[in-house]
Amino acid sequence: RIVQLANQRTEPLHSGWLTTMKIIASFSLIVPALLSGTAYGFGLGMPTSAAASVSASNTRLAMSAVTDDVETKKETEVEMPESLVRDEDGPDGNYPMRRKMEQMLREAQISITESIEKIDGGTKFREDAWLRPDGGGGRSRVLADGKIWEKAGVNLSVVYGSMAPQALAAATERSGNRPEPGPDGKVPFFAAGLSCVMHPRNPKCPTMHFNYRYFETDGGIWWFGGGQDITPAYVDEDDMKHFHGSLKEVCDKHDPEYYPKFKKWADEYFKIQHRGETRGLGGIFFDDLDDRDPDEIFGFVKDLSNNVVNAYGPIIEKHKDDEFTQKEKEWQLMRRGRYVEFNLVYDRGTIFGLKTGGRIESILMSLPETARWEYDMHPEPGTPEADLIDATKNPREWV
Repeated sequence: RIVQLANQRTEPLHSGWLTTMKIIASFSLIVPALLSGTAYGFGLGMPTSAAASVSASNTRLAMSAVTDDVETKKETEVEMPESLVRDEDGPDGNYPMRRKMEQMLREAQISITESIEKIDGGTKFREDAWLRPDGGGGRSRVLADGKIWEKAGVNLSVVYGSMAPQALAAATERSGNRPEPGPDGKVPFFAAGLSCVMHPRNPKCPTMHFNYRYFETDGGIWWFGGGQDITPAYVDEDDMKHFHGSLKEVCDKHDPEYYPKFKKWADEYFKIQHRGETRGLGGIFFDDLDDRDPDEIFGFVKDLSNNVVNAYGPIIEKHKDDEFTQKEKEWQLMRRGRYVEFNLVYDRGTIFGLKTGGRIESILMSLPETARWEYDMHPEPGTPEADLIDATKNPREWV
């Protein structure tokens, strides 16, 4: 389609030759995903400049890849009920934990968004609630065009349904202790998650993502997962020490082995394999956590959820008024391009959400409003940009 439209142009792009092309991709504002917070589904069109705008709101191309796994059903926007957990929905399981997890995530969503509004000082989160035909629903809170954040969203999902085996494989790394599919070839599941992404305007302010979730499937199988990670355009040692140190403090409270184990897992999980570099500068990531009493793990996840703003907020406060150049802004947009690549190609929550018929407006979550791809771009050695690339190719120990 790009080639077709480019051929229809009435003026040359570059002295009659298409030698290079810089594409700025602008994605519609969509909020955090079912369980991990990213996905895609967009169409491309070529304007008369060398920049192309990409809109996610006009098409749903991604759904064509998963229609064999789910029957697509439209969600309904509603007033948020007091609870989305119903004993008659989903597989038999730990109903008290389901309710406790939902309540904790609801409270965390409100607390986090209120804190971010205060830091931004420019606009408020828009809220909408929705119900899923197969069971459950969620609440999306979106901040758009703020003073500090171009886009920020925190999405609560509490859902039931049946998933194909390949969707289960996308949701977990576990190789054993998996439920057997039913007569229809699918596995009943329950999932509750809170997911977030925040993209600041200033390239000196890093992007942040977190997600905490609880799963149950048929046969009494359950697990927790989640994490929090940071994606700066420039390396600031003190910022990374604060962010990682804050996560380590929470981890150490519950198990001294958690931080080194989950930090390493984040470095591995968030790697963009085709680039040989990580999406950002890490944090923690864990999945399939079921090795101790569920109430004990719940306490760990609750403490992490309550620590989100403590880990991220001071870094934004420190840099929100920093001056920056056009070159630094362009570099930020290129790093956002890497963010998009990971989320579209590798993100586990994206795949799971699409394969289980999740809410598209929530799955298409952490794509930034603007991003940039520049052909064969490599920063000059010895520059701050080159230092960032080195840190993504060779993960560092910050604390």
